[in-house]
Amino acid sequence: MSESGRIWDLFQRSYEGNAWHGPALKELLESVDAGHASARPVAGGRTIWEITDHLSACEDVVRRRLLGDAVDETPPERSWPAVKDTSIGAWRRSRQRFEERHQALRDALWGFPESRLDDVVPGRDYPFYLMLYGLSQHELYHAGQIVVLMQAQGLTPVG
Repeated sequence: MSESGRIWDLFQRSYEGNAWHGPALKELLESVDAGHASARPVAGGRTIWEITDHLSACEDVVRRRLLGDAVDETPPERSWPAVKDTSIGAWRRSRQRFEERHQALRDALWGFPESRLDDVVPGRDYPFYLMLYGLSQHELYHAGQIVVLMQAQGLTPVG
């Protein structure tokens, strides 16, 4: 398997499942309802919903960078969009948006040439391989947070 193939595989496993670490993001999020997603069981901490929207925004930034955009993710409203509507429908749309962005990034990553992994990311000072491995690490970090937030609410994470 090529290095790009390994990165793609890690990315898929962190989101869709069959990973050795435990439940993947999609599995976790499908088992959480809007009420639990918007709850803040840790004072001053993030909600599952906020983390979901953050991950969705980050995947969109990475996709755009793969396509050559020098996008900046640092403004809080871009990196941590506010959750204003906490209805069941809004939670479904939030998960759907994450799924769509994940698929778009997956498609961009699938076609990304291995020969460009050492190229510097537009507008950054690090190479694509670091950004892509970092993406999987970032998603698993937040998956762990989601598990803790679920447990704090008496939910049993899948897997």
